[in-house]
Amino acid sequence: MSRIEEFEEFRPLLFSIAYRILGSVSEAEDAVQETWLRFEATPTRPESVKSFLSAVVTRVSIDVLRSARARREEYVGPWLPEPLLSDPYDDPARAAELADSVSMAALVLLERLSPLERAVFVLREVFAFDFPAVASAVGRSESACRQLVVRARRHMAAGRPRYEADRRMRDELAERFFFALREGDVDGLRELLAADAQMVGDGGGKTPQLARAVSGAGPLARLLTTLLPVLARVDVTVEPCQVNGQPGAIFRDREHKVLNTWTLDVLDGRVQTVRSVTNPDKLGHLGPVADAWALSREAKLARRATA
Repeated sequence: MSRIEEFEEFRPLLFSIAYRILGSVSEAEDAVQETWLRFEATPTRPESVKSFLSAVVTRVSIDVLRSARARREEYVGPWLPEPLLSDPYDDPARAAELADSVSMAALVLLERLSPLERAVFVLREVFAFDFPAVASAVGRSESACRQLVVRARRHMAAGRPRYEADRRMRDELAERFFFALREGDVDGLRELLAADAQMVGDGGGKTPQLARAVSGAGPLARLLTTLLPVLARVDVTVEPCQVNGQPGAIFRDREHKVLNTWTLDVLDGRVQTVRSVTNPDKLGHLGPVADAWALSREAKLARRATA
């Protein structure tokens, strides 16, 4: 097997590790590419290619995350990860577990950890690397890594997101949610929302945003059912799909360009949180990005014309 073939075999795993550490598709892809360059420049074949590549992509990701921390602290509004439509690392035996670890809620929670804690937690708790492999990847002793995992578990447990265990039930609820949304059924939508349901939007200060945070089943149901007709006036369509392993949707303009994504956190038969990513910098990997400001202006003109 050639070196490039060996690398391609592990590329999906490397991306999955990097994305969970970084929460960014573009940065994860860059980390994987840097890993290839270092692998290509290695004069001799490592004893374990998987261990070598996993260690390199982890170290690269830690460095990238450290440099990104300052930018994220200055981020305008709530920060959400770049939406991921499908995780390329396919392990059917652990599909549900891996999907939960890549959810928006889980990745937001991982932001509480230091870069080193985050990397150790991802390798050990998500991908089940043994401690010698984890220690080798991050350049720390096994004892230090065990302590890092304990601290990371404690932080994660304090706010660990919970999900509907039955994925079929969760998907069926999401189907009913988007049906009620399309029909403008405020009462039906309210029944599907938790009493303290909320909407969280990440525009990074680069797209029109809601004037205030919205929470509560009633206010959120009214907002959502008034929002869709406004979007429909400018030919925006809603495509339900899986986003970060959770029920969600992609919104597209009339030219099929991506306007934003939604993900739904579902628990106990209710939608707990709607997470919307509209920052164009986080949508480019999904395809051409729509001009949200132009659509907003067009929608206002259309509303005035029909008033």
